Amino acid sequence: MANQAAAQERLVALREQIARLEGKTVPALGAALPSAAEFRTEWQRDDTRQTRLPLDIPRIDALLEGGLPLDGITEIRSSRMADAGAASGFALSLAAYIKSRGNAAPVLWVGDVVCAMEAGLPYGAGLKQFGLQPEDFLYASPRKLADALWLAEAALASGALAATIFEIPGNPKHFGLTESRRLSLRAKASGSPLFLLRHGGEEEAGSACFRFLTEPAPALGRRLPDGSMLGGSIGHPVFALTLEKSRNPAPFSFLLEWNPHDRQFSLGDRAAEHTAPRQPKTNPGARFAASSDRPDRKEIMGSVLAYDRAS
Repeated sequence: MANQAAAQERLVALREQIARLEGKTVPALGAALPSAAEFRTEWQRDDTRQTRLPLDIPRIDALLEGGLPLDGITEIRSSRMADAGAASGFALSLAAYIKSRGNAAPVLWVGDVVCAMEAGLPYGAGLKQFGLQPEDFLYASPRKLADALWLAEAALASGALAATIFEIPGNPKHFGLTESRRLSLRAKASGSPLFLLRHGGEEEAGSACFRFLTEPAPALGRRLPDGSMLGGSIGHPVFALTLEKSRNPAPFSFLLEWNPHDRQFSLGDRAAEHTAPRQPKTNPGARFAASSDRPDRKEIMGSVLAYDRAS
């Protein structure tokens, strides 16, 4: 009971610090928080907390050596900012999956200002589409990377969250191996998972146990009770994943489908096309023949003069 009260106090302090970093007035948070009894779940009563999160897909769990780490970092990367929706959706799916395993604590998303302008913000209706309730979701948007890094460390050290999602744009100069290692130590000490969400970034050395390259994939139609597909419909979200960092000797690609209603993952029906590492074709050739009636080349621009200001 004392541990639950301490976790609740840390969560109050963390929310107040988030409000200060965002320049907002500190609300009366004590009354809005759930009681300690509501936090006493099967997840938290177990002193031997599990350190792996199996996806209940034997083939994938074998590659992940039992599952994703619940006391470490899992990096979710998109190579283009245009694929930020797929990467964010996969991170939210994992967070909802953790909560479905009996964890009643909230999820914290430490956002980035640049990513918010380019890719948007999480919103209530979208969270429900991935199996999360808005009241179980906390969002913070520090103005500086140093503040965001501090907040992510404090969130992990508190041990009062089901998962922390740390969003960064690309490969920032002030976030490297040292900072990644520090986050990993925090996660290990508290037994809390961190999903490092890197939008439009390249592969980079870090302390994440696994790194996924995430790309969007077409969803299948909705499945009817008789097993057939409903034509013209859009089913559950599907992610094209490439396991770039693991103990496997080569990358491994597959399609993963998330069912937000049952809160479970499954391999996509076209997974066989993605289970082999992506190898460039030996002789790909040209995709399309050159047009025989193309416009002439643009004329070379003449010299550009710098005119004085009119006023």
